[in-house]
Amino acid sequence: PLIEVDDLEEFAVRPAPQGVTVKCRITRDKKGMDRGMYPTYYLHLEREHGKKVFLLAGRKRKKSKTSNYLISIDPTDLSRGGESFIGKLRSNLMGTKFTVYDNGVNPMKTTSSLEASTLRQELAAICYETNVLGFKGPRKMSVIIPGMNMDHERVSIRPRNEHETLLARWQNKNTESVIELHNKTPVWNDDTQSYVLNFHGRVTQASVKNFQIIHDNDPDYIVMQFGRVAEDVFTMDYNYPMCALQAFSIALSSFDSKLACE
Repeated sequence: PLIEVDDLEEFAVRPAPQGVTVKCRITRDKKGMDRGMYPTYYLHLEREHGKKVFLLAGRKRKKSKTSNYLISIDPTDLSRGGESFIGKLRSNLMGTKFTVYDNGVNPMKTTSSLEASTLRQELAAICYETNVLGFKGPRKMSVIIPGMNMDHERVSIRPRNEHETLLARWQNKNTESVIELHNKTPVWNDDTQSYVLNFHGRVTQASVKNFQIIHDNDPDYIVMQFGRVAEDVFTMDYNYPMCALQAFSIALSSFDSKLACE
């Protein structure tokens, strides 16, 4: 089925259709004065015959104490105040936990009792854990996303304080309206002397950054996968109930994660 992208802003937050894998690729652009430090990442939807459709661009903000990525639906405008700003990814000071927001208002920055619908939504939280092998072995990721209602629409999570955030709910085991996902544990391969996952041809280069996200109840259903195919090119595929903005942000967090010491 052809995936229609008529309205980018709407498409970016719309969950993948059930039964359809949305196949994308991410290119990392390190050219230009400070791109080495602050590369721009571009997400494209893959089409037949090598055609591709631009979806999102992301770039780390300078002068930010923590890792803070702006995500835009315009590849040329990655500004916070721009019309095209659609969301952001922010890490904690350690760089081990990340939260994905849409473009709503930060409740801490508003004095009035704003309409609830203008407050920003949290679309995902990503937590990286070091494992027993320290930085050498595969990383452990937990991904927490809002749950779906009976109409297959995303539950709206708009925290007004620290206790209502996705991370807080997850840490307090209050997971009624959220979905907890994990990365699939890679298997050690003696031939290649590395940890491997089966990407069915979608990933061609070994990297600690390659991962697949699953739900513990159904380890064969890949909610999202990400992996390297060239120096600065990665494939990113996602399935229901994830959307492009969630999947792209999770991928950006894996580029950034302090635990990504290869």
